[in-house]
Amino acid sequence: MKRTPCIAKCSTLAVLAAIILIFPLPGYAQAIRPAADGQFNLLVLGDSILWGQGLRDEHKSWYLVKTWLESNGRHVRERVEAHSGAVIGAAGDSGADPVPALNGEVSRGVPSVNAQIDNVLHSNTDPTKIDLVLVDGCINDLDARRLLNAANAPAGILELAQQKCGPPVESLLTRIASTFPNAHVVVTGYYPILSEKSANDFFMRSLYERLYTGTERMNPRQLRGRLIEISREWYQASNRMLATATAKVDAQLTAKGSRQRALFAEVVFLPEHSFAAPQSRLWSFDASAIRKLLVILTLGRVTLNTNDERRKQRSASCNDILRRPAGETKEQETMRKNRLMQCRLAAIGHPNRKGAQMYAEAINQQLKILLNSPGWLRDTGLIIAPSNTVR
Repeated sequence: MKRTPCIAKCSTLAVLAAIILIFPLPGYAQAIRPAADGQFNLLVLGDSILWGQGLRDEHKSWYLVKTWLESNGRHVRERVEAHSGAVIGAAGDSGADPVPALNGEVSRGVPSVNAQIDNVLHSNTDPTKIDLVLVDGCINDLDARRLLNAANAPAGILELAQQKCGPPVESLLTRIASTFPNAHVVVTGYYPILSEKSANDFFMRSLYERLYTGTERMNPRQLRGRLIEISREWYQASNRMLATATAKVDAQLTAKGSRQRALFAEVVFLPEHSFAAPQSRLWSFDASAIRKLLVILTLGRVTLNTNDERRKQRSASCNDILRRPAGETKEQETMRKNRLMQCRLAAIGHPNRKGAQMYAEAINQQLKILLNSPGWLRDTGLIIAPSNTVR
């Protein structure tokens, strides 16, 4: 496949490629009497997945979990520290200068997940009163764009998943368990971005080619095949490492006689749930086939929108943050506009409403295990109450 040098205008199209990422309870369920203070406290830590990129609050996975808990006898108060782009970081990496609050839709590495814990500790929140922590993280530590660059190999993705989703996550979970000594912890996994069910049209093939940085000659079929392999390896390897890290921390808690539990919630993504697949559970572009073709033919001068629920609010935040500075050079302008496009399209490849429901269902399955375990929450008294279906 002959590759031609990319002119300046190609950068916009390359950005489009780069930003694609990365239940009923039948019968009766056990519900819980209110804790001593009558309040159930939920803490949400992590990156864009648990933040709920592109979703209105009432459609986010953590909100669906909150609704399910409330349907089973709890009055839930949530605190959401998760935000788009967060890396895991290390304890104390926020230093004495906490990062100012920003729209969680805008992707940035800080505050890290560890710094999110610091934010809670620096507030008026009593860490002993946190009952449940939902957390995810590690994809931003390896840079999700690697997952859509066919220059990478499955073996390299496996190694990165082992490095970024293993020991760092284990250390994070250990800190969460010690910082919030009365909380149970549920860790969520990731999903394959592409699969054999993803669309194989001219637009998608053009995106794959624009993102490719390798020197090996690869035709469209080879590019697509490599990217599908990478996505599958990421899904399996990251979930395996996250599950192992969670199991290790849970075993440590059990060995110490702790009533806490750490559980991993794997989200089962089928090939047809991947990006641009027939039953996709991920946000995509809000554009016709003709408009997508125009994007390719005009080298990005024709722009695209996303089909998520927060695109207008996110776009406004992006425009505010990435305003044109005085004395901006042409090169700086190009970089700023590319960053602006990345910011506006940040929801691409993230779970949509149905995807968020899948995450909530996976979390609730783990909570059902806790509901039937001794020592659940700060009050162990249980009552039987009819369950409600959450959709």
